[in-house]
Amino acid sequence: MRILNICAYTWSIGGPARVIYDLTQAAVQQNHEVDILSPVTPGDKIYPAPDGVRLIICKRTTPFSNIYREFSVEMYRYLRNNIDRYDIIHIHGIWHFGSLAPFLFRRKASVVITIHGLLDAWAVKHHRWKKDIVSVLYQKRLLKRADLIHIFNNEEEKDLDNYLGFHSSNQIKIPNGIRLEDYTSLPEKGIFRKQFHIPPGKKIILFISRLNEKKGLDLLLPAFREYNKKHSDSILILAGPDDGYETTARRFITGHQMENQIILTGMLTGETKKAALRDADLFVLPSYSEGFSIAVLEAMASHLPCLVSDKVGFATYIRQYKAAAITQLTVSDLTAQLENTMQDETLRIDYAIRAYRMVTENFDIHIIARQMLEAYTKIRQR
Repeated sequence: MRILNICAYTWSIGGPARVIYDLTQAAVQQNHEVDILSPVTPGDKIYPAPDGVRLIICKRTTPFSNIYREFSVEMYRYLRNNIDRYDIIHIHGIWHFGSLAPFLFRRKASVVITIHGLLDAWAVKHHRWKKDIVSVLYQKRLLKRADLIHIFNNEEEKDLDNYLGFHSSNQIKIPNGIRLEDYTSLPEKGIFRKQFHIPPGKKIILFISRLNEKKGLDLLLPAFREYNKKHSDSILILAGPDDGYETTARRFITGHQMENQIILTGMLTGETKKAALRDADLFVLPSYSEGFSIAVLEAMASHLPCLVSDKVGFATYIRQYKAAAITQLTVSDLTAQLENTMQDETLRIDYAIRAYRMVTENFDIHIIARQMLEAYTKIRQR
């Protein structure tokens, strides 16, 4: 098959880029032809493409793209001239120009749309006026016209049903996955501590994600401050690119004189990111909204205990396996959960063991990719 993925394929979008990387790599290994069509703004850091995958960059058309996400005349022109090259067009996300553009042309290709958690109640409320306009103009109609809607979990199925007003028959439920082999050999313990000058006696609480309001930093920062008042043996690491919240986070840190207790590292990648996962004592993500958190899966695959909200995209699995501490979305409960997990090493070890079993039994990317490719084949045979 000839497959086109449409997504802003940059480091700043976080997990979806990694998911596309792994899925396209698996597709190429099975002799499919795969392209990624990505709108970008000058200054965006492009995510690497797997060997054998063609990355097609289209400049966003400003200033209109500042209002209508990812609007790109270059993308329109590419699709107009090349849409008949493809058997599958896989759109990642909604609310943006890339989720509309393929429907502007007559085509032979089947269209797949992955929601990526963007119908979650928190996500819908964010810039709601824009989404209401897009919904009225086209979004609901195009979801109905898609050959397949890809969702991650039961919660996303409910969100989709509520949005459409009925249960669509053209949907499939396939979770995200990761390449487990990437986490079988982590760096030697202590490398991350040395690089960021963290004393050996300090425990590390690690947050890896975009610095965005939806990630629960408004809960984590004050909760860690309350925890730190009683237990000064820990350091909070905030690792991720700024996505609108860095200034607020720095203001909190300086305002409470916590420069020695909270460290912002910027985005971590490659071996440095793995070194952080190796040295940390607890991974924390109290997010308000996630499609399916790759960051949490990566932490669990690294044998790192986790403290998360139930909005990370696979809370049903976490509860079934008792694979992580789950916090309510309040400062008081997050503080209590930090206390419970950080002060109980046996509990953290148990979480890490159960989480690793959960990931290996359910989220191996090779199994996930096979399911997605089988779904592509079925819709082409209709």
